[in-house]
Amino acid sequence: MPQIGAKLKEMRRRRGLGVRELAARSGISHSSISLIERDRMSPSIDTLGAILDALGTTLTGFFSDLQSALPYAPFYAAAEFVEIGKVDAISYRMIGVNHPNRQLLVLHETYAPGADTGEAFSHAAQEAGMVTRGAVELTVGSEARVLKEGDGYYFDSRIPHRFRNVADGRSEILSAITPPTY
Repeated sequence: MPQIGAKLKEMRRRRGLGVRELAARSGISHSSISLIERDRMSPSIDTLGAILDALGTTLTGFFSDLQSALPYAPFYAAAEFVEIGKVDAISYRMIGVNHPNRQLLVLHETYAPGADTGEAFSHAAQEAGMVTRGAVELTVGSEARVLKEGDGYYFDSRIPHRFRNVADGRSEILSAITPPTY
């Protein structure tokens, strides 16, 4: 990604920092910073993170500016949802796969009768959703509740959680996860 070096150099100059001063602040050698800025060396995530911390920004903020603004359609027919995971009897179809700078994962989830996500799991995000068909038992930490059509949820995904279809037929959820880490 040749834009990384130029963007770092631009940020450093806007802040009035020399290469050596940035090196002292970040703990990264001035020669490495120089090589990175000239796109002669690709930084590791840790190295780039240290430089960005010294510049007062984050990896997320840095890369959100670098992603290209490719043309995209803001509307998606059901047939255009992309299957990003099919685990046993559960389907996860993503809405907006080609949206640039996506910071939100929107899913149409379908659970066959008796389908269960299995052992409770966690990830660094927040989740919200609404049951649009059927009934789903959602367990978050030590709390469990059966959500029926029209019921919703919002929780910190770092808390172990699981979903289970308790309806006789298919159940569906429209959900959103940010950042898109699932």
